[in-house]
Amino acid sequence: MRQQSFVRRFFTLYLPLTLILLFILFPFYWIFLTSIKPETELYGAVTYITKNITFENYKKLFATTVNFFAAMKNSFIAAGLTTIVSLTASTLAAYAFSRYRFKGRRFLMAMFLSNNMFPTVLLLIPLYSIMRNLHILYTPWALVLAYTTFTLPFSVWLLNGFMNDLPMSLEEAALVDGCNRRQAFMRIVLPILGPSLVATGVYIFMTSWNEYTFAVMFTNNSSRTIPVALKSLIGQLGVDWGLLTAGGIITIIPVCIMFFFAQKRLVEGLTAGAVKG
Repeated sequence: MRQQSFVRRFFTLYLPLTLILLFILFPFYWIFLTSIKPETELYGAVTYITKNITFENYKKLFATTVNFFAAMKNSFIAAGLTTIVSLTASTLAAYAFSRYRFKGRRFLMAMFLSNNMFPTVLLLIPLYSIMRNLHILYTPWALVLAYTTFTLPFSVWLLNGFMNDLPMSLEEAALVDGCNRRQAFMRIVLPILGPSLVATGVYIFMTSWNEYTFAVMFTNNSSRTIPVALKSLIGQLGVDWGLLTAGGIITIIPVCIMFFFAQKRLVEGLTAGAVKG
């Protein structure tokens, strides 16, 4: 019976999970393998393993000709500032929508949601004109303003759902104990909302880190981000696959590190409010 149970479990659980895992991880393996292959093996016969491992592509990537380090710094600045600005504004807005009842509340929430119905390319021309008039074009603040336009609405909706699941009795008890509204928000709501803030912050950071359309429009050679830098490796006469795949591996490392340290709170935040009762 045990052998039959193991065989049944193997074919119904372990084997499908293994195949799905291989399907998900194989592209990352192929990208890493291509990045450490010598140039002589990149355009020959297809091989799934290499004996001549080289890290020359990674050395070239951070050379002055490509200057990938500057692009990484610009991406960190833009994504970090966007996360701070968008998360702060969305938290305050979500708290107001959740705790106060005012005229036009439903209409404003619908406007937030409808903003994500339109493609971001429609905002290129008006945002370009606004940034030029504000004299922030080709600066990190141009990307922060552009990224906030599409990360803020979804973040407000996401945090508003978390806020609605917090019982008002907690804040009322703090108010009875002598706290004002601001102190109750800072001392009671924010600590409880920590996992949800992490989940929303990860979404904002990843969206800003991988964004290309606004980045290619509002940056120049000195302020370009990682997606634009990777696109520059694709030329009219061909693609430098070694540098491109090495840049892809370097790009996903910060996101993987962030997920490694925030995975517990991320899961808590994404599942907050899923169980009622």
